[in-house]
Amino acid sequence: MKLTHEQAIELHGFNNLTKSLSFNMYDICFTRTREEREAYLNYIDEQYSADRLQKILIHVSDIIGAHVLNVASQDFEPAGASVTLLVSEGPVANAPSESFEESPGPLPESVVMQLDKSHITVHTYPEFHPDEGISTFRADIDVSTCGEISPLKALHYLIRSFETDVMTIDYRVRGFTRDKTGHKLFIDHEINSIQNYIPEDVGELFDMIDVNVYQEHIFHTKCKLREFDLNNYLFGYTKDKLTPDEHIEITERLKIEMDEIFYGKNIVQ
Repeated sequence: MKLTHEQAIELHGFNNLTKSLSFNMYDICFTRTREEREAYLNYIDEQYSADRLQKILIHVSDIIGAHVLNVASQDFEPAGASVTLLVSEGPVANAPSESFEESPGPLPESVVMQLDKSHITVHTYPEFHPDEGISTFRADIDVSTCGEISPLKALHYLIRSFETDVMTIDYRVRGFTRDKTGHKLFIDHEINSIQNYIPEDVGELFDMIDVNVYQEHIFHTKCKLREFDLNNYLFGYTKDKLTPDEHIEITERLKIEMDEIFYGKNIVQ
């Protein structure tokens, strides 16, 4: 059901719809030795420290027009970080009509509206294979909002804020709100696919598949980089330092790792 901006604010009381975006990104690296793995994890810890993640989330709050009320952040030992923002709203009537369109959101220079009863969180998870070789970094970001605008408007900026090999993105609208006649509205905007919120130049870089349950307002998109350059997955050296057999073996291991994450299952080698 598509509503105009004027119709969308003709509600009985506050817009009680809850819209949740979960954005998960994975960075994968091949580390031959314990020293290389530790160096990679140190790099990740520095690149995605709690301080930098906090700045990313504050930009997200700018995009969705939220006021930050409280920030909790923590770096963990030996690796990882978490940041949580509590945010509040301003008048819904200040939202421009653009915010209701199904399209990639702005970068942080644009503020579209202010939201209420909302939070934004990020948690990071460095991980590695027990036999060395594969190291993986995962960041989980959740943007939960109440009101008329979708947190999908922050997706454009989030994708550009992380170097990612695989992404999984979930979006769900929960609850209901009422119009002035008491009629329930279980969704207040049209959405066909999360892919419509991914810029075309970014989408061209990834293979993407959808798993959507339209009647339940649940949307899921998986993305995996199309192009594979082994140099992008080696830490501290380039593929010209490898023997032909090493080149083949490492490439196969990395591609299997990416496929297992993308498809969500172990693949028999």
